[in-house]
Amino acid sequence: MNTINPVISLFGIKYPIIQAGMIWCSSWRLAAAVSNAGGLGLIGAGSMYPVVLREHIRKCKAATVHPFGVNVPLLYPQTDELMDIIISEKVPIVFTSAGNPAKYTSLLKKQGIKVVHVIANRKFALKAAEEGVDAIVAEGFEAGGHNGIEETTTMALIPMIRETVDIPLIAAGGIATGHQMLAALVLGADGVQIGSRFAASEESSAHPSFKQMIVEAGDGATALMLKKVVPVRLLKNRFYEQVKEAELRAASVDKLKELLGKGRAKKGMFEGDLDEGELEIGQVSSIIHSIMPVSEIITNLLKELEEARKKISTSQFIDGSQ
Repeated sequence: MNTINPVISLFGIKYPIIQAGMIWCSSWRLAAAVSNAGGLGLIGAGSMYPVVLREHIRKCKAATVHPFGVNVPLLYPQTDELMDIIISEKVPIVFTSAGNPAKYTSLLKKQGIKVVHVIANRKFALKAAEEGVDAIVAEGFEAGGHNGIEETTTMALIPMIRETVDIPLIAAGGIATGHQMLAALVLGADGVQIGSRFAASEESSAHPSFKQMIVEAGDGATALMLKKVVPVRLLKNRFYEQVKEAELRAASVDKLKELLGKGRAKKGMFEGDLDEGELEIGQVSSIIHSIMPVSEIITNLLKELEEARKKISTSQFIDGSQ
């Protein structure tokens, strides 16, 4: 990466690679490893009580001298407390998701914190830009975890959002290789956010059994479920089958919430219950075949990116000549 791009400049990082803030997978250890390897690591606050988040922030500070951030889903009741801790601990970067950025963007920016918001459609991209966010993550339907109800794929979403806003744009959803990274950049993104590939890293806080299930996942191993509650992409297991059956019976929102219960994601991703747990992961899991250290993942991404660039530059695909 010889040219400074908007994402590198905004965050003060070496490569325009951001690690997604995934619940139960994104501890301080993963965030620090990504930041130390030249990307931007994010602590996933969605699965943390305020006191736990403070501990992770302090451990991350001790483990890296490079920029890192915190991802805060805005759908949880303790968001105010989480933001207070982020401000008091002087975290430099916050990614918000799953909610309206209006309440917190100005608050954070007044503290000198860079704010990025995750969106899945044009309407919320415009809303986020109007609220003054520093960058946008446009996340396609392929992504794991909480997802856009419109089901717009990354390939369709990125150019649409690029023509809608002129602030730094980060592509997410279905990106695990340098070839996919190059595709996102060609479509108009300034950087990429990667979740599933880092979930299956050695430094991820996910349970080893969940990591192994990710690398064994094949074509069609995930599906977007619970659209009446919060759309979420899941690996297919016994819990998924229960949700599918309930949705086929046209179960109400209350019934689906009752089935989901509390702690279902922790049970699956953190504790390793592969039958009854909620296992959130992206479609790209089908091409993730190994559990690797973060440093090796990023090295491979950059190598593949360069290989893909060279291949495109030498290909004669316009006029068909050899």
